[in-house]
Amino acid sequence: MKFFIDTANLDQIKEAQALGVLDGVTTNPSLMAKEGISGDENVIQHYLDICAIVDGPVSAEVISTDYEGMIAEGERLAALHENIVVKIPMIKDGVKALRYFSDKGIKTNCTLVFSAGQALLAAKAGATYVSPFIGRLDDISFDGLQLIEQIRLIYDNYGFDTQILSASVRHTMHVISCAEVGSDVMTGPLSAIVGLLNHPLTDIGLEKFLADHAKVNS
Repeated sequence: MKFFIDTANLDQIKEAQALGVLDGVTTNPSLMAKEGISGDENVIQHYLDICAIVDGPVSAEVISTDYEGMIAEGERLAALHENIVVKIPMIKDGVKALRYFSDKGIKTNCTLVFSAGQALLAAKAGATYVSPFIGRLDDISFDGLQLIEQIRLIYDNYGFDTQILSASVRHTMHVISCAEVGSDVMTGPLSAIVGLLNHPLTDIGLEKFLADHAKVNS
């Protein structure tokens, strides 16, 4: 399973990259705003800064909700860097845009997916990635991981190439569960990635090893 980090914070991206397990980055307008990035030129430069850190897919989201606007924005974003993946919302004009970009050989990430039907449409339209938001589904008492299982079954049944990118991952158990049900990619915060390092028995064992080493070498 590929690990993407869901942030626009350059320091967090660098930390995840230094760990040696980072495969890509996802961003959105909310994450950009959280880092105080505003204005078209500043946003564009920030995407380039991210691409300079990570040699992998970087999802850059369009703001437009009409077909012509999404095409214009998406083509501009795709031209920035070979690693840019154009992030398109799961709406009617978005599905049309997915087909356009697929036919042009431009990689896409269909975002704000909350049902198997939406994921099926995205795959039919040629999306490179589909992003079901499991954390947000959990927030409304629906099992987000059940949706990943449904999409996995459908994609495997028909041999779709679209990769399942589990989004809105909140914590380490989400990461493990996504791996168990066959998600191709997960994207989450730095805390969910580094949290996989933690186990009390590891800490206890290391402490004992070091204490024993100190005894025989004192």
